[in-house]
Parts: sequence; C-alpha cells; structure tokens
Amino acid sequence: MRAEATFERAARRAAARVRPLTFADGKRVAEIERKAFLDPWPRYALETEIENPQARALGIETNGKLVGYVICWVVLDQAHIGKIAVLPEFRRQGLGDRLLRHLLEALNQQGVREIHLEVRRSSQAAQNLYKKHGFVVTGVRKNYYSKQREDALVMSLLLKEGIRYGLV
Repeated sequence: MRAEATFERAARRAAARVRPLTFADGKRVAEIERKAFLDPWPRYALETEIENPQARALGIETNGKLVGYVICWVVLDQAHIGKIAVLPEFRRQGLGDRLLRHLLEALNQQGVREIHLEVRRSSQAAQNLYKKHGFVVTGVRKNYYSKQREDALVMSLLLKEGIRYGLV
C-alpha cells in the first residue's frame, strides 16, 4: 500500500505544470484559498492581485486541475510573497516545493535579490519548505494573525545566496 501511495505522489508531481494565473482562475483560486487558510481573502481581492501588474501570480495544476497557487509582489529588486497554497489533499507531494522553486527562478531572472514573507509561528511544514529554499527567520510580527492572536515569523531570502548554495 505504501509503495502505491508513493507512486501516486510521484505521478502527480510528474504530471504537474506551473503556469501564470489569469482572471478566469479567480473562482478556483478562491476555493483553494478557503480550504487552505483560516482567514481567507475574498475572491475579488485574489482576482485583483492576479491582474495586478506589480504582482506575479502562478498556479500549479495536475491533470488539468488547478491545485495550488502563489501570489507575490515585486518592487524593484525586492519581492514579498503574500500567498502560497496547495489544496490539503495534494500536500506532501512536492507540489508546493515545485511551485516555490519555479517562482524563485522566475524572480531571479527578473533581477529580484531579496524576498520576504510572513508565516504562522505554528506552521512548521511551511517553515520547513521555506528553510529548504534558504529562507531564514528575520523577525516576528506580534499578533499578525489577529483572529487567532498568533504571531507571524518574517522569513527572508537573499536570492543570490540561495542560488550560490544550491537552495533555489
């Protein structure tokens, strides 16, 4: 049974494709958002960011179905990752890793040198993903997630360092 599950995960990862999001993806992105976050953004906010010229919005699909996305904003040589999500039933299959790697490569080609994000203090899985790519904790935002009264860790990556050490 375990071998079958491993094979299935590998097959999904191999079939996955990263692509730019479009306004037409807004409804599906909002569905993923509601399943992935305790404080989901409304659909109109997600659609606004998908269309924002200062944003980079990418999705990952497997078998033609959008199962995850990332949205970040770019200002000069800095980027801020605002959202990254994969549907719960598709997690732990390398899709978030692939999506983040694709984003980091694209940002590097764009000339971005610093990337920042916030992550829940309690989200060890997300922290591990970011650390795998060279992000380090650079600060704390107290009660950032106000409904749950939870702190956010600020994590940052100097992109040239991540590339130098093969983390990206």
